[in-house]
Order: sequence, then structure tokens, then C-alpha cells
Amino acid sequence: MNSARDSFDQRLAGLKRRLVREAASAIAMLEGALAALWTLDVEAARAVRRRDDSIDLEEVEIEQECYRMMTLENPVARDFRVLAFILRVNADIERVGDHASSIAKLAGRFSDPTSTPSWPTALRELGVRVPLICQNLLRAVLAEDVPAAREIVESDKVIDRLDRELFSEVAALLELSDVPPADGLLMYRLGRELERIGDLMSGIAEDLVYLVTGEIIRHAKKRARLAEVRPEPPSDQR
Repeated sequence: MNSARDSFDQRLAGLKRRLVREAASAIAMLEGALAALWTLDVEAARAVRRRDDSIDLEEVEIEQECYRMMTLENPVARDFRVLAFILRVNADIERVGDHASSIAKLAGRFSDPTSTPSWPTALRELGVRVPLICQNLLRAVLAEDVPAAREIVESDKVIDRLDRELFSEVAALLELSDVPPADGLLMYRLGRELERIGDLMSGIAEDLVYLVTGEIIRHAKKRARLAEVRPEPPSDQR
């Protein structure tokens, strides 16, 4: 019985290591895509996009292994929670790779590939903050660090604010400068890709909190937002 349990634990640990390697590859893709973007290096961007297939394949294999362990082994409650966490994170990591590939693709669509545009400040800051959040989350997952995960959830507010600021910056650029409208739209699209990666990181951080503590903070956030917008009842109904 103990040997079966030991074997299951080893397979589960190996699956977690594969997930971390997959995440590290997706983050490296994102960093490579941004490096190619800032200089409009089309060849480097193509190299980044070619790496997306390996992440897609790994996502499928990790998912299949999760289901094999769920159906053919005898996982206990904690095991199911870990496997469900791996399944959810695995899908989100694959989406990070997709967003990184999209960023690399957009690097080749600017009107003048020989001259890098004057990037909006908010876009540059998103390009720094989002990969940093990804790296912090990876460390939090490895250590099952709940306080760090909560900080990542809170940091999503900053990403949302930068996304709004980027919209305003792009609108001002289009109105006050000779930036081609298509380039302005590309800049905003890039910000949206980064903002979505930030959302994915926040979601994984919420899942990590649940994995370790059993607390579903996603629902708590929704309740807080509803409380903010719910109108006060008339005084005679209190």
C-alpha cells in the first residue's frame, strides 16, 4: 500500500515539475516576444512563434497524464485538488504562450519596420510588469506561497489601470501626432494581450490560494464588487 502511495506521489511530483517547466517556457516566450517587439525584430519574432507548438504539445500531454491519474489511480481529496489545479494552470499556461505568439506576430505589422515607434509609457510599463508578475507567480507556485499569491491577485489592479492609461495615451497620440492610425491600434492591441496575461496570472494565483488553504477568493472578490455597486435601500426600508 505504501509503495503504491509512494509511486503516486512520485508521479504527481513529476507532473508538477513538468507544469513548472511548461510555465517557464511560456514566460521565456513572452520575454522573447517583447524583446523582438521593442526593436521590431521580425526574425526574432518568428523564432518566438515557432516555440508555441512545443507548449501546445506539452499542454496536451500534461492534461492526458492528469486524467490518467484521476481515473486509473486512487487519489484522495488532496490529490484531486492538486490534479484539478494542474489542469487549470496547464490550460492557462498554454494561453500565455498563445498571447506571447500574438505579441510576436504583431511585431511585424507596424507601418515602418525600419523605425521603432515611440512606445506609449503605459505599454512599456506593462511590458515590464507583466513578465515580472509571471516570474513571481512561478516562484509562488513552486513554494506554495499564499501571501505572494495574494499579492499577485492585488497587482492585477495595477495592470488594469495601465490598460486604461494606455487607451488614453494612444488616443492622444492619434490626435496630436502623425502616428498612423493602424499603428495606434496595434499598440492598444499589444496592451490588451499583456492585460489578458495579467488576468491569467491573477487567476492562477487565486487557484494557488485555494489549493493551499481551501479558500475561494474569486467569489469573495465578486461579492466585494457587487457590494460597491449595489445601491443603498431607501431609509424607510432599512
